[in-house]
Amino acid sequence: MGKLGHWLGGLGLWAAGMMVMAQDYEGSVGPWPYPTLTGAAPLVIAHRGASGYLPEHTLEAYALAIELGADFIEPDLVMTRDGHLVVRHDSYLSTTTDVADRPEFADRRTTRGDRTDWFVDDFSLAEIKTLKARQAFPGRDRDHDDRYEIPSFAEVLRLAAGESARRGRPVGVYPETKHPGHFTARGLDMAQPLLDALATLEALPGRVPVFIQSFEPEILDRLKAASDWPLIVLVYPVTGADGTVRPSVSLERAATVAEGVGPAEALLVDATGADTGFVARAHALGLAVHPWTHRLDQVPQWAADGRAELRRLYALGIDGIFSDFTDAAVSLRALDAGAWAPPAAAARAAQP
Repeated sequence: MGKLGHWLGGLGLWAAGMMVMAQDYEGSVGPWPYPTLTGAAPLVIAHRGASGYLPEHTLEAYALAIELGADFIEPDLVMTRDGHLVVRHDSYLSTTTDVADRPEFADRRTTRGDRTDWFVDDFSLAEIKTLKARQAFPGRDRDHDDRYEIPSFAEVLRLAAGESARRGRPVGVYPETKHPGHFTARGLDMAQPLLDALATLEALPGRVPVFIQSFEPEILDRLKAASDWPLIVLVYPVTGADGTVRPSVSLERAATVAEGVGPAEALLVDATGADTGFVARAHALGLAVHPWTHRLDQVPQWAADGRAELRRLYALGIDGIFSDFTDAAVSLRALDAGAWAPPAAAARAAQP
């Protein structure tokens, strides 16, 4: 089971078995029956790493996702006060770290807007590296809380490159610029540090494909002008006064800057699971479609379970999927749908 075997047993026998199965099918997906943009099978993007099993955005969660067969790992990028890119979903720290239990940082707690918390840009990189990660989602395994560090983006790149070289297959990195406008207003420009970090890939082993994603198209405009990295515009549903649901950034605007869009799942299907036509419209503009977020323990009302949800999304012709449960996405992509079933552990977690 590779170098993770010494702790993987703590996740249960099912996870260990699925890891082996994912490795067996890694890179062996046959002809894809659904209308993706290129005809290729969709990418599996490990959302915050294997975050369904381990604290999100840790090297251990990314490493597990790679073991389980992820094509890409997804780090969300925020900035420390001394200008370093580190990996957290939010600019505040209380929900995913042990900062509230650290008396030496008690005076860093402050109020911004309507939130009182500890904020990443009030900490140096050295201080961030003293914190430990915690599971953010209720109902998920907390046995790994307070064990893993908060990684820098540079560490994530080195992990992906090393694993790519070791496995002889590409391991992609799919960074998201989180709140770049906020950090710019605080004197921390995210664009150049991101490009500088990605430039280090040339000196690292292995092959590391990259997509850069953001909800803010302005930073993507800057990145497009300064680099050739593929870009993805993230979009969420906005309901107009007439009740019409549209993406937060139009597909036409996205097509001017990006190679694809990352839509919320609710833009692809309606409340009954019926196709809204979003995928076909995006494909007509040459845009790949990578929706978010598939979670076995948070299933939309229209789907019987996480398996049915993912089968429906794959059938729409999506080109990739962000999932907290890499093994589910990999195995369902690789196997006949009827031969795959949600794991007992995940089924238990999904019960009220």
